[in-house]
Amino acid sequence: MSANSADRSRQLDVVLVKGGRTKIRYAAELLTDDGTRIVVRAPWSGAGVRDFGFVRFEPGDVFTEYYWRDRWYAVKEVRDAVGALKGWYCDVTRPAALSGAELVVEDLDLDLWRSADGTDVLRLDEDEFAASGLAETDPEAAAAAVTALDELEAFATVDGGLESLLD
Repeated sequence: MSANSADRSRQLDVVLVKGGRTKIRYAAELLTDDGTRIVVRAPWSGAGVRDFGFVRFEPGDVFTEYYWRDRWYAVKEVRDAVGALKGWYCDVTRPAALSGAELVVEDLDLDLWRSADGTDVLRLDEDEFAASGLAETDPEAAAAAVTALDELEAFATVDGGLESLLD
């Protein structure tokens, strides 16, 4: 489906699944869909503040989220309530699927954070990924996930790297 003026104001639910079960569901506004990349915008949907130590997600934060039908990751640009960039939170996922009013993405546990100033590039949840057993149950998906995390880290460590994915 290609984006048109009607698509720009279309509401949908982003559904993050893990192990066949819904992990989180939240409302988002579809900004664009070019047939390969889907872009949505959503306010922070968590209850209250979530402090990860390296970043705090809090009410008023806005996420512009980029999903691909042909890539094993999603990139989420995070801004505070006044529009200041906090950074990019990247999820390693199976390629996204848009079905009706649902954007469904399977979480593969691996994540990456890059702060707005580039001083922090952090690989996250590698222990959860190892414990998930994906390497044993679906070795091809596990290899794709590790490759995706490596690619994201390579983009994140180059000036303008993650931003280039979003243009």
